[in-house]
Amino acid sequence: MSVLVFIDQTEGKIKKSSYEAATYAADTAKLLGTHAEAIVIGDSTEDLSALGQYGIQKVYHCAGADVSHLDAQVYARIVSECCTQHGATVVVFSANTSGKAIAPRVSVRLKAGLVVGAIALPETSNGFVVKKSVFSGKAFAHVAINTAVKVIAVNPNAYTITKTEGTATVESLSNSGSAGKINVVAVNKVTGEIPLSEAELVVSGGRGLKGPENWGLVTELASLLGAATACSRPVADVHWRPHHEHVGQTGLAIAPNLYIAIGISGAIQHLAGVNRSKTIVVINKDPEAPFFKAADYGIVGDAFEVVPKIITALKKLKGIS
Repeated sequence: MSVLVFIDQTEGKIKKSSYEAATYAADTAKLLGTHAEAIVIGDSTEDLSALGQYGIQKVYHCAGADVSHLDAQVYARIVSECCTQHGATVVVFSANTSGKAIAPRVSVRLKAGLVVGAIALPETSNGFVVKKSVFSGKAFAHVAINTAVKVIAVNPNAYTITKTEGTATVESLSNSGSAGKINVVAVNKVTGEIPLSEAELVVSGGRGLKGPENWGLVTELASLLGAATACSRPVADVHWRPHHEHVGQTGLAIAPNLYIAIGISGAIQHLAGVNRSKTIVVINKDPEAPFFKAADYGIVGDAFEVVPKIITALKKLKGIS
């Protein structure tokens, strides 16, 4: 009996959301009076034994060219076989893109109950109950899992990382199954930008900026803050910004510590993708903009007057002339 956590990587580097999932798995293991283990699939540039600092006792590492690219079917089989072989009763994922693709397949293979979007540790005083967000973050549900094996996907930025002292043992794991059905021909990556899914700070713009020629306000503010940039769907649809920056119900759902929205009205579709942000700051000249109802801080004013003042203040704070 143990808790097994899937550690997600990008180009061999562990994602921040995986450290959150590892901490969640370790704390869940303490609740259950057992220990936490991890599985890493694909070549890694990290010292995997350092996962011990997040409460992991053992790491199973499956490397090689045949698992170098995400294939949800193959990854799910490897995770499921590892779970069965080593007697894990709880499997934890981050509810990011990879986790949402793999976790349901693992659930089916193991005939396990699944909760996606967990935001707190399981309640074990009366069964095994997991709290999750529902209705695009507008409410919470408490879901009981009654199966022998349980699968949980934790919302990114919903659980605090705890780092202590410790070293995990690393054990090689072979991919003994058939090759995957996905053939990756080429990978085109955006470079020089902070990935939105991993960003702690995000500056986003909407149609209130009036045109792509004014986007320098967003990028300059983001650069000063060390933030990623994002946009609303209408902005992406008219090609002011690339679609990979689109956040919202039909785009990317994010949960940064700080989300600054400039010239975005805050339609329900946009809010669905950003309402898990820890702090939301809205800058809009329309005092009736729906976004103000969801904002922690709001500035009613013209973005072309407000944002330059913020930029000037940040430069002064940083000693930039």
